[in-house]
Amino acid sequence: MLQWRIGAVTVSQIVESKGASPPSFFFAAVEPADVQRHAWLRPHFAHRDGRLFASVHAFVIESEGRRIVVDTCVGNDKPRAIAMWNHLHGPFLDQMTAAGFAPESIDTVLCTHLHIDHVGWNTRLVDGRWRPTFPNARYLFGRIELAHWSATHDADERQILVDSVQPVIDAGLADPVESDHVITSEVRLEPTPGHTPGHVSVRIRSEGSEAVITGDLMHHPIQCCEPDWSVHFDVDPQQARATRRAFLERQADRPVLVLGTHFAAPTGGWIMRDGAAWRFATDESCLAGGVAGNGGSARRSARTSP
Repeated sequence: MLQWRIGAVTVSQIVESKGASPPSFFFAAVEPADVQRHAWLRPHFAHRDGRLFASVHAFVIESEGRRIVVDTCVGNDKPRAIAMWNHLHGPFLDQMTAAGFAPESIDTVLCTHLHIDHVGWNTRLVDGRWRPTFPNARYLFGRIELAHWSATHDADERQILVDSVQPVIDAGLADPVESDHVITSEVRLEPTPGHTPGHVSVRIRSEGSEAVITGDLMHHPIQCCEPDWSVHFDVDPQQARATRRAFLERQADRPVLVLGTHFAAPTGGWIMRDGAAWRFATDESCLAGGVAGNGGSARRSARTSP
């Protein structure tokens, strides 16, 4: 399990699945050769044959006595159109509990948006019914995001609402929030629309240190050097590109730890200017360059779950 310290805040990563995919899974008309020309992606984020490494994981933020789960992956037993995510039977909850985060200990669940791989463990199947996985938590759904998906007529998207969102609302555990909602004095949301209309990222500031959890404003580090590449799943590709470029401009060459919601291990790093674009520097290389060496840098540690 990867874990980071941002001032007094701890962020832990719980991985549901990981693997390698051809670039066309994410990006239209992108070939392996387009990936291979960016040598800095290897070995962490791309295979030498041009496949892209990615991960589906949740982050658990510990701040001011609260435990906040950011995005809840795909989930078990869910009927899904994507074959590799259809009716999963994985050990995610057991792994989460073994890491010290039993579902009953979570008091806040935050979905950066309501796509299939960000809401799945909101609920679990109990005696034939979908019930909230985290019974003591308040679930924060973006007001704009919730309104958008509640109006959809797409059958697959409606199914996601039926099994992973509506049961939480029916249980009285849902709180619609604005895109700049403050969770603790150290953790707040910031609007990053485009991938979906109400998409948000999560900003962490504590004791002079700073980090941001991206959500899906970027799916892969290759979008640092190819910021105009939009994934198939972007609702508004033009806005997604503008949001991504603005994000990269703001974070570049600053000691802001970026935690990618689908970035393969080591997952966290820094945005560095690289000619007319940017690259994603992992912890070790960035620290060696001194960018995060100023006061208030975040620290990473890797530990094995008990």
